[in-house]
Formats: sequence, C-alpha cells, structure tokens
Amino acid sequence: MQIMASNEINYWDKDRFVDSVPHDWFTQMRQSAPVAWHEGIDGQAGFWSVTNYDDVVTVGRDYENFSSAEGLVFMFDSEPEHLEQQRMLMLNMDPPMHTRYRRLINKGFTPRMVAELESTMRERTNDIIDRIAEKGSCDFVVDVAAELPLQVIADLMGVPQEDRHKLFDWSNEMIGSDDPEYGVTEEIATQAMMDLYSYASELAVQKRADPHDDLISVLSSASVDGEKLTEIEIDLFFLILTVAGNETTRNLISHGMVALLENPEQLARLRENRDLLPGAVEEMLRWATPVMHFRRTATKDLVLGGQQIKAGDKVVIWYISANRDEKYFDDPFVFDIERTPNEHVSFGGGGPHFCLGSNLARREIYVMFDTILDRMHDIKLDGDISRLRSNFINGLKHIPITFKADK
Repeated sequence: MQIMASNEINYWDKDRFVDSVPHDWFTQMRQSAPVAWHEGIDGQAGFWSVTNYDDVVTVGRDYENFSSAEGLVFMFDSEPEHLEQQRMLMLNMDPPMHTRYRRLINKGFTPRMVAELESTMRERTNDIIDRIAEKGSCDFVVDVAAELPLQVIADLMGVPQEDRHKLFDWSNEMIGSDDPEYGVTEEIATQAMMDLYSYASELAVQKRADPHDDLISVLSSASVDGEKLTEIEIDLFFLILTVAGNETTRNLISHGMVALLENPEQLARLRENRDLLPGAVEEMLRWATPVMHFRRTATKDLVLGGQQIKAGDKVVIWYISANRDEKYFDDPFVFDIERTPNEHVSFGGGGPHFCLGSNLARREIYVMFDTILDRMHDIKLDGDISRLRSNFINGLKHIPITFKADK
C-alpha cells in the first residue's frame, strides 16, 4: 500500500521554512512513514520523500538505481529543453562521467592542499575581524561568515580578490531568487548566471595565456577522454564551485555562531577547552545541514522502505531530517559539541557524490571559530535573525551581534 505524506505537510511551501526548519514534519514522517509519497503541485510531479537516516544513505550511495542525471538533483522539475545542458553540471552527473570530471578538480581539495591553505586562511580571518574590531557590532553573516569562504574560493579558482563580491552577488541572486528581500526576478537570476558565465569565460582565456596554480588554470588546459573542456563545461564548473564553495560554508558558519549563542554553556566549554573544537565543528555540520535535500530519479522498479518505487519516480532525500534521526543520534535536538559518535550526512553520507569540498569546509570552519574564540568576546545577539526563504538551502541572511574584540 502506498503511504502518503499527511495533508498537513507541504514541502513545496517555502514560506514554511522562513521562521524555522519544519522539524515537526520531519519527526512525524520519520516515525510514521519514513518513505512516503508527496503529491505534486502546480504542474510539478510528486515525489517520494525519504526522511530516515538509513534510507537517505542508501539512496545517496546507490547511483545505479537512483540517478542524479536522469531528472537532475533538484526537487523542482527542469524544463525539458534545459536538461541536456544542466546534465553537464557535475552535480547532475552519474558515474562514470561524474568520476572523470571529479578527478579533474580533486587535487585542489586534498588534505595536503587544504593544509597548505591554512596559514592564508588564518591571515584572512584575522583581517576580517580587524575590519570590524573597533565597531563593536556587525552583521555576522555579511561581515564575517560570508567573507572567509568567498576569499578562499577566489584564491582556489584564481579570481582576483577585488572581484570576489561579484561572485557573492551573483551567487545570492541565483540561490536567493525565491526570497522577497533580494527582490530577484527570474530575469535577474538568469542574468546573474549569464554574468557569471561571461566572467568565467574571460578568466579562462586569461589563464590559458598566463596559467597559475589555480583550478581555472587547471581546467582551462584539462581534457576528458582526450578532449579539451568546452567553454560551457568550464563555465559550469565555475558556477558549481562558486555557489557550493560560498553558500554552504557561509551558512554553516552562521548557524554555528547562532547555536553557540543559544547554548552559552557549550560556548563556555569551548572557550575553556579548545581541544573540543574539532568535535564542535562536526556538531555544527549536523545541526545546520546547509543543503537540506537532494533529489534522485529511480532508474527501475524497486522497493525502498517497504514502498514500491516505479522507474522514473522522483525520490527526495532529506539530509536535514536524517541528521535528527533518533535511531542514530541521542537527543538529536540537543546541540552537543562533545557528541560521539557523530556520523552526520551533511556532506552526503558517502558514495560518489560525497562533498568534494568537505576537507576545505571543515578547515575553514575550524579556523574561523578558532580565531573568533581568540579575539571576540562577550558576543550577544543584537536583533532578530533573518532566514532565507528556501526549502533547499538552510540559509541565514542576517545575524546582528555586539561584541568586544582584541585588536
């Protein structure tokens, strides 16, 4: 028998995600129907909603039965005429093509490469805090959390630092197109994408003429199966690296700060014992889950969680729910920097699509909070926290704070 999601639950409703993540919905479905059919809306096809840890991991790892390329990775269906181009985005590929492309940029994200970047990260983080130190107040998202990921991804891709805010603006306009604060129309979002593509193409031309040790230089001279990457392939690489390297880590740092401010005893323990910071980073990752879901498409008839899935069905896996699964996490709604084990799925839960930038993200988060703990004291919220209107990105737009900072 096909189990349906409750009529009260509507994952399409982005407004429901504005005040907070609807964890009550996810808890209800994990406990009563962890794999359940969710009806479509406004011409969008319905989907199987997967909310428990085991099935989220199963779907994420099984690319042969659950394809990223077939219908792409987004809950909302793409127009048929856009599918082929979108499948050139590495996120929307399946092995073996995904594996070939992943190898091209792997070397920029190895533990060794990330370790080499750490001293630069620390310099940049101290510069970020220097710029706000005398003010005693700031918007933590815009002035702090956004800056380090933006500067690091610019370094990695060979983008001049003076151009980094172009990446920030284009990324916001693409990701935040459903949020009224940004006032972004479909035309503006499309233009942002075109501007980013144009910038990527011009940068690639420069790198071919004068290559350096950065990812765009590597991609500009790289080939797959003996063929050079096309202009659109490089543009799409640039897009995914810009958005993924910027949005996710920015929101993770933002959520991490809020979690510490809302749990002052945890912040105090962290200040007393800096050895707890690596575990705190993992708990921030579990707690925040910046990418709330991805979609897959079933490639054949099969059974998942006792439900009969048909070939072609959409399957949406909710990382945000799996990271609160009571079966795997004791007191999952408690923020605990000493939680162990903590096998969260914020980087995808393994498999071919495990987050390429996981090493980099962990190091950025660690360096940011290590520096904050050294230099920022008496941190307090100074107004309302503003959330992004999205059922895809668990985003924070503004966090007004006051603080005292060491010069």
